[in-house]
Amino acid sequence: MAERTSNSVDAVIVGAGLAGLYQLHRLREDGLSARVIEAGSGVGGTWYWNRYPGARCDVESMAYSYSFSPELEQEWTWTEKYPTQPEILRYIEHVADRFDLTRDVTFDTRVTNAAYDDERQRWTVLTDTGEAIDAQYLIMATGCLSVSKAPEVPGAERFGGPTYHTGHWPQEGVDLTGLRVAVIGTGSSGIQSIPIFAEQASELTVFQRTPNFSMPAGNRPLTEDEIGAMKARYPEFRQAQRESGFGVPIEAATQSALEVRDDVRTGTYQAGWEAGNLVAILASYTDTLTSKDANDTAAEFVRTKIRSIVEDPEVAETLSPRSFPFGTKRPCLDTGYYDTFNKDHVSLVDIRKTPLVEITETGVRTSEAEYEVDAIVFATGFDAMTGALLAIDIRGREGISLREKWAEGPRTYLGLAVAGFPNLFTITGPSSPSVLSNMIVSIEQHVEWITDCIAYLREHDIAEIDPTVEAEDGWVEHVEEVGNMTLYPTADSWYMGSNVPGKPRVFMAYIGGVGVYRQRCDDVVENGYEGFALTPAGAPV
Repeated sequence: MAERTSNSVDAVIVGAGLAGLYQLHRLREDGLSARVIEAGSGVGGTWYWNRYPGARCDVESMAYSYSFSPELEQEWTWTEKYPTQPEILRYIEHVADRFDLTRDVTFDTRVTNAAYDDERQRWTVLTDTGEAIDAQYLIMATGCLSVSKAPEVPGAERFGGPTYHTGHWPQEGVDLTGLRVAVIGTGSSGIQSIPIFAEQASELTVFQRTPNFSMPAGNRPLTEDEIGAMKARYPEFRQAQRESGFGVPIEAATQSALEVRDDVRTGTYQAGWEAGNLVAILASYTDTLTSKDANDTAAEFVRTKIRSIVEDPEVAETLSPRSFPFGTKRPCLDTGYYDTFNKDHVSLVDIRKTPLVEITETGVRTSEAEYEVDAIVFATGFDAMTGALLAIDIRGREGISLREKWAEGPRTYLGLAVAGFPNLFTITGPSSPSVLSNMIVSIEQHVEWITDCIAYLREHDIAEIDPTVEAEDGWVEHVEEVGNMTLYPTADSWYMGSNVPGKPRVFMAYIGGVGVYRQRCDDVVENGYEGFALTPAGAPV
């Protein structure tokens, strides 16, 4: 074996968000050396970059937090039902300080290449600062929504005023007071920020390609009693999270939406609307995500709500989604979104009817008109699930590149590993529940699985773990089969890669459920890492 350099570690972790920090903590606890490489100037990942006005998590704060440390759970106190970006970032910074994690994080540095050496059975990881790091394990904690997507309209560089992307909001903030502002995009970041821009701008023009289903968040300060009650029952609640379908414990539905009376169903949906959470309406009935007829009842309920809030019937119709089933694009939670369109200085442009042509020196031009503005905000979303992994030139056995391997869409085993790329792990990778779940529940499960796996390899003197092609093919087939039992593939969404021109159209997440998936991962371990080829140290490669 080649001599180790001073730049040798047991593991390189890419990304210092919620996933990378917890992975570092767990490997350290097991006595391993690890380096975290982070592009940002601080910890936080998604919550470091997404600083746009109104940025919040759409999972309740006391549920969107680490469960690995009972002491941490008790000492940290959240202030609101849905935490804002600054509060989540403070929490992550607190965790990094509490567990002394930043000493192993290299900031302001991007990983550019990673190559596996078959002979040495180790990874060489290159950064944009010219450093080469030698590691046995490469763990990608790069996040599912971390590579922002450029707008698909030419001319942004010609525009005379400032342009901003919600995913790269300036740290010092932006003052849009009194300006004429254009917002392009009405996904989650658009829906969260538009009501705030409307308070500042003298004129706000929203350019919408596809309307989104959104429900009121009902955000409010948490009471001391609520906080105390949750802290008292955290162990049971965390277990319920792990066993649930979406990482959010709710009572399982027992009836079809089509077997109850209209008034009963409307009452159930109304309760879900008032509950102010992402899955209440979606999970009200057993067949909302599998039957178009059942789904139509939920979709029409939300459209009725939009019509009741938005005063102009034409605007209400433009804001009402009809091109995809409810829930098959990530629904949103908002604070006053639909109501914003009742303001006289806010206008909505339907760019399905009048497509965007270009950004000009003075504004935005559609096929029908030119809109003069002082500032443009691109809320154009992300190259989800695979973008961050394919942004790095990762090469496995015999130099095969991950980009080539995934040319037709991502292929993984369990969303945790990729055949032909030994000792590479992907936290919440494609084909795992990830974005269809409370991310932190999925992150903790993956980090714990990877940590236990590495401990097993070291205990049994195994140099290499690599999924078999058969196991990977079987898992890809299973994910597709389960996905096709639902309505998800009928929508053009970022779940399918459809928001990025030229990206293969593949359902990239596992919809079988967080609890079911966890059991599957545990079974693989119980069966001696079934589906993986394990190579003992010293064995011929």
